[in-house]
Amino acid sequence: MTEYTVEFVGTGEEITVSDTETILSRCIEEGIAQEYSCRVGMCLACSAKIEDGEVTQPAARGLTDEEAESYALTCMARPQSDLKLDRGQYPPSIETDAAAGDAAADD
Repeated sequence: MTEYTVEFVGTGEEITVSDTETILSRCIEEGIAQEYSCRVGMCLACSAKIEDGEVTQPAARGLTDEEAESYALTCMARPQSDLKLDRGQYPPSIETDAAAGDAAADD
């Protein structure tokens, strides 16, 4: 088991997370207010932009392969290096889905 430092950009918060646990589970244990909902990699509520570092998140079904290179779903993501994450940053697909929903509501 290897431990990595996860820094949250702009908050001054930093935690140590092992490569066998999710970033979200560690946030909850440490009392860090990380948004989440489904905890199964679908809803994108726990999304964070990866500013630096790497994660593995094979069960992050809510992200496209391309998005998974730049965004972490903290409920699924396990660090593979020290990380800098910008919480509350959502992948482009969430905005596209929201716009589609708004258009359908206007019909």
